[in-house]
Amino acid sequence: MNAVVIAVCLMLFLSFIRINVVVTLTISAVVAGLIGGLDIHQTIAAFNDGLGGGAQIALSYALLGAFAAALSHSGLTTLISYSIIKKLGKEPNNNNTQMVRWLLLVAILAMAVSSQNILPIHIAFIPILIPPLLHVISKLNIDRRLIACILTFGLVTTYMILPIGFGGIFLNDILLANLNTNGLNAVNSQIPQAMLLPALGMVCGLLTAIFISYRKPRQYMIEQPVMSDTQTPVINRKSIIISISAIVVTLIVQLQTDSMIFGALSGFIIFRFSGIIKQDISKDLFNQGVHMMASIGFIMIAAAGFAAVVKSTGEVSTLVASLGDIIGDNKALAALLMLIVGLLITMGIGSSFSTIPIIATIYVPLALNFGFSVAATIALVGTAAALGDAGSPASDSTLGPTAGLNADGQHDHIRDSVIPTFVHYNIPLIVFGWIAAMVL
Repeated sequence: MNAVVIAVCLMLFLSFIRINVVVTLTISAVVAGLIGGLDIHQTIAAFNDGLGGGAQIALSYALLGAFAAALSHSGLTTLISYSIIKKLGKEPNNNNTQMVRWLLLVAILAMAVSSQNILPIHIAFIPILIPPLLHVISKLNIDRRLIACILTFGLVTTYMILPIGFGGIFLNDILLANLNTNGLNAVNSQIPQAMLLPALGMVCGLLTAIFISYRKPRQYMIEQPVMSDTQTPVINRKSIIISISAIVVTLIVQLQTDSMIFGALSGFIIFRFSGIIKQDISKDLFNQGVHMMASIGFIMIAAAGFAAVVKSTGEVSTLVASLGDIIGDNKALAALLMLIVGLLITMGIGSSFSTIPIIATIYVPLALNFGFSVAATIALVGTAAALGDAGSPASDSTLGPTAGLNADGQHDHIRDSVIPTFVHYNIPLIVFGWIAAMVL
């Protein structure tokens, strides 16, 4: 059996039985290398070479955690949480509670969508926005698996159809460029149109999560907030002004430098030297924030090593090329298998952006050989790449939501983020991606 298939299945199994994700990725990388024809020394060398690919994003997450901790200490997040709690009233009636619940869900969705194009900060907003709202979410008995699905929907669906921000990078700079490089004659305007039908699968998954899967209340242990529901918090006006200024500077620096590292660092420096954070607690806050995001950083580093080993085996090309022998002349089966293989590859690598260059080389000639139209080929390759981004233990589309929702230790990465997003998004994506390939 193909080394990629075995390694990804092993990774998912070990994750499901609650083996640490870093350990899971490392073990799966070794298995992929050995089965893929590398000896143990070559496997370890490939893994070590790939680790550097995750170092930048690991440092980015660590500094974002430090910035989030400083922001929380400033009082701004306390004010946000208090405002929402106050909206519930002393004795919230059912209508008022439902209104706040829906406003909260819509606000989180809007922020997730905006983070991909309007303010392209990706998951940087999650450790800032979500932790101070956990008390409210718990008080409303909102299932955190629903919040994870909402966040992942905004992070993934947006870049699939909107050619702005990260969507512009995914659709134009990566998808379109790789399609045309490998023989497809496509233009910019065709890309979002071809991806609309697959994106509809994401919408169906979101609606299922909201109205069926996670509509029932779920009880969480409610930690005591800094203030009671009726007590007005004492917020320093200077702290709020500096906090807002730090957020603006962080966004501007990140957009100008294209670096989350320097953006988060700029924001933390503003807090440190503005007088809001005293010298004696700044070190503790920095360590607290880094600790909050450190697990994600280590997972991303291990995922980069895993991806490097998988690529070194050459088994990805073998897996894709072997489809031709299995498929025969069955066009419908060809579309289905291409999507499933894309799911396996993306779940292993953890990034849809990195998957396209790998699969486009084989998929485009294969799709053209089977007589798929330009639009159908776009939908096939784009959907195959997006598959697995939601539902991969090593994807920042699942790691980001976990980082925010597990701030109080009540949200499991695999059972509460990975499995729910896999079920609600990957299955509909396969169905709607297959339909798009057959009808476009």
